[in-house]
Amino acid sequence: MRTIRLTAVVGVLAAALVGTGTTAQADELAPEAKVVPLQVTGPAASRFNLIVMGDGYTATDLPKFREQVDKHLNVLWSIEPFKSYRNYFNVYAVEIASPQSGVDCDPNLTSPKVDTPLQMGFWGGCNPNSVQRLLTVSSTAAISYADLVPGTTSGNRQILAIGNSDTYGGAGGTYATASGGNALSALITPHELGHSLGGLQDEYDYYARGDRGAPYEGAEPSSIHHSLLTEQQMRDQQQKWFRWLGERSESGGTIGRYEGGMYAGSGVWRPSRHSMMKTLGYYFDQISRERMTQRISSRANLFQASTPAGDVAADQVVWLQTLHPSSHELDVTWTLDGRTLPTGNRRAVDLATLDLAPGRHTLTAKVVDPTDFIRDPAVRPTASRTWTVDTGLTARSTTAAKPATAVEPATAPVAFTGSTATDHPVSADEVVYAETTQPDTEQPAISWRVDGQPAENPGNDRDFDLGALGLTGRHTLTATVGTQTLTWQVDGVEPTVTSTLSKPLLAIQKPTGPEYIYNDAFTMKLAATDDSTGYVVPEFGVDGDGWFNYFGWPTDASAPWKFTAEGTAIDQLVYGKLGVPRVVPWDDVPPGYGRHQVEYRAIDASGNIGTPRRFAVTLLRPAPACTTTITGTRNGPLVVGSGVTCLTGATVNGPVQISAGASLVATDARISGPVNATKAADVHLLRTAVRGPVSLSGTTRSAALIGSTISGPVSVSTASTGEPVAIAGNSVGGPLSCSGNTAVPTNLEAPNQVAGPRSGQCAKL
Repeated sequence: MRTIRLTAVVGVLAAALVGTGTTAQADELAPEAKVVPLQVTGPAASRFNLIVMGDGYTATDLPKFREQVDKHLNVLWSIEPFKSYRNYFNVYAVEIASPQSGVDCDPNLTSPKVDTPLQMGFWGGCNPNSVQRLLTVSSTAAISYADLVPGTTSGNRQILAIGNSDTYGGAGGTYATASGGNALSALITPHELGHSLGGLQDEYDYYARGDRGAPYEGAEPSSIHHSLLTEQQMRDQQQKWFRWLGERSESGGTIGRYEGGMYAGSGVWRPSRHSMMKTLGYYFDQISRERMTQRISSRANLFQASTPAGDVAADQVVWLQTLHPSSHELDVTWTLDGRTLPTGNRRAVDLATLDLAPGRHTLTAKVVDPTDFIRDPAVRPTASRTWTVDTGLTARSTTAAKPATAVEPATAPVAFTGSTATDHPVSADEVVYAETTQPDTEQPAISWRVDGQPAENPGNDRDFDLGALGLTGRHTLTATVGTQTLTWQVDGVEPTVTSTLSKPLLAIQKPTGPEYIYNDAFTMKLAATDDSTGYVVPEFGVDGDGWFNYFGWPTDASAPWKFTAEGTAIDQLVYGKLGVPRVVPWDDVPPGYGRHQVEYRAIDASGNIGTPRRFAVTLLRPAPACTTTITGTRNGPLVVGSGVTCLTGATVNGPVQISAGASLVATDARISGPVNATKAADVHLLRTAVRGPVSLSGTTRSAALIGSTISGPVSVSTASTGEPVAIAGNSVGGPLSCSGNTAVPTNLEAPNQVAGPRSGQCAKL
């Protein structure tokens, strides 16, 4: 047995990964596994290779594994910088038919062990001193199966092992693991790549869940996204994330200085309130995104091919090929003897056009990634290549004798050698690329067409920016060189996403979108679809606080998201808090009562980001808990003398009187008679019909009339409630008057329909 130390673990627990040294080598495993190329953008030696392998999937389970891999990848490609640098990756799935289904010790230590090729198991590999969510893998087996992918090595690949389980769990470090079927599974992958590829640290303020970390003690951290410095010190010393201070964080809020991180509860600060390295579901903030962009670029070669460095002829075409981000072009600058040539970002220089003086000259090509994701010039992806131009050499002359080192012209027919994949649609804002064979006497020109019409593409004709065209709908893009043509389907159709909310107290439609009122918890289910195949990623955001991946509910991917004022604690993490998020139970943040804006959108498999849809929601404090509940029909007067009486879908044929100190909560009720309350504690008329007047005088704790129909006048006076009386979205068949209340009543931006005059404090309701 051998033990490997993990650098990071989902759920914040670093622990030992127990592997075995007895697993067969790659040549013995080959018959048991199938390597499926999911995305091949170039030679493995010049790309970053992501190898996804499954464990505990029997032959009949493999379709489920493929579906889960599709979700993992589409979530990954929806997150920057993976979205922009998708073409830097090759992705391979290793499908292994397991003898048995599942993984070890799932979900408990008493659960059986399973015969699987990668020996994955919860509890750190069934270790009673570990924790349930630590999902480990045999390192020897993982390496052996990864070696089945030709051209990949430990230096140019990342292994992700997915276990056949619905239990939350995973691990990070040299090898990343995740359960395949849990709601959060697909979000574990980018987080763990933040560790293993980016060298990023966890931003948690705890080590073990439920136990806030001790104060940080030590010197300035080496972590790029943790610091002891104040914002002013960062600016003065030009250290850490000083270049990003004050900007809106890509993960929500503003980039500044937030206490807690590196498992310490205090004494150390991070750049954003929350980001992917703190809370699964949010994006990387700019500081982490910059590091990930740098590291992804460093694992692939900016120069993919070129004229061999060294001596070149004075009439030769010197060329190069670069990597191709999907969001922009790389900049290529050519200089001759230190003088910049006006090449317009082209990938070749025809030396014959330069009228060179006799002798030797120095030609340099510099490739720079101009991405806005990077501000630190020291880490901007850059590469250079240099040639010596010898005017004594010629490449094109056929009459004069040529030195032995002269370049022979190429005679092979021109052809495409690589391109953006044509087997799936590209998004309407993507930069599509194509590369060709490259003789030394010319650079073959690529002609581009959109829907059969020529499309100008001056300068670098190897990249074509679809985003500049503003396309919508479906289109066809072609690239032609010589006798060959490549064809792409352009997907300019936005994905659609619909929201289904639990029943509100009141729903109204405004030009700005729908608005809802709830008292206490409500749920939202998002369903995203698209006209192309592949998993569609739904997202939502609250009050502009950053897009958050909608994965269902942590305990059930098919359950809706639940919003509450304080959030719901699950396994000692907090989910669904409105307003300022609470990530852990000890976060000291205000409750989320009040009005909020919720946006939602989707990202399809082509990379199209849908136009956000939105709604407003007002969350009220809940009605008091019932001490008596009445349903059905009650004939005659109702006197509420004490406690909290709830009318739930009930019918009262008679007047209702609420005595001093007593409370009434009527929901979806019908009252045939007046409602009178004098010095009542609480009066809530919610979606209730009242045939008669309503008079509330001296209410002491809370009062709400929402979405109700009242055939007579309404009077609210001398209330001393802690929050303003809510009178919203009602239909009042008489006057509405309010006076002497300690706080002016509110309509929660949901005007009432009032047949009579409105007066006093309710004049504008």
